[in-house]
Amino acid sequence: MNDFAAGTRIAILGNSGSGKSTLARRLAAETGAAVLDLDTVAWEPGKIAVPREPAAAADDVRTFCGTHAHWVVEGCYARLVRATFAFRPRLVFLDPGLEQCLANCRARPWEPHKYASKEEQDERLAFLLTWVAGYYTRDGDLSLAGHQALYDAYDGPKQHLRALAEAGPAPV
Repeated sequence: MNDFAAGTRIAILGNSGSGKSTLARRLAAETGAAVLDLDTVAWEPGKIAVPREPAAAADDVRTFCGTHAHWVVEGCYARLVRATFAFRPRLVFLDPGLEQCLANCRARPWEPHKYASKEEQDERLAFLLTWVAGYYTRDGDLSLAGHQALYDAYDGPKQHLRALAEAGPAPV
């Protein structure tokens, strides 16, 4: 286990396509930690782009964190990442820049927990790429400005990574 994964209560925040899921899987494989993809609590089950009641989603995050001794929570929802703060995680702000996020989205494997088929996922790629590019100019919970503000306000352990490789090597 590298120093990055020590303590294994980690909240990963960043743009869509920044590598959050990849890093979360890597850390879970290395440490045995449970993983929560915030997309699974932010949206109504079985529906695309229908948000859940924010308090219910935050309650699910807190329940997950309280149920597992070691965990990794990842997503682009600043308000849901904030719900992990009572558990004093290491906050990782993954920020590789627009071009890397776009490339990662284009290379993304099928996400069966989000889409019924790879074809359905691919049909939404153009929207996703536009959404990813907007991260740098929009405001709010799902923006660079919102993520930076959350990162700056957190007084616990934290890291701002510009590349996935800064997190250390993948487990052997």
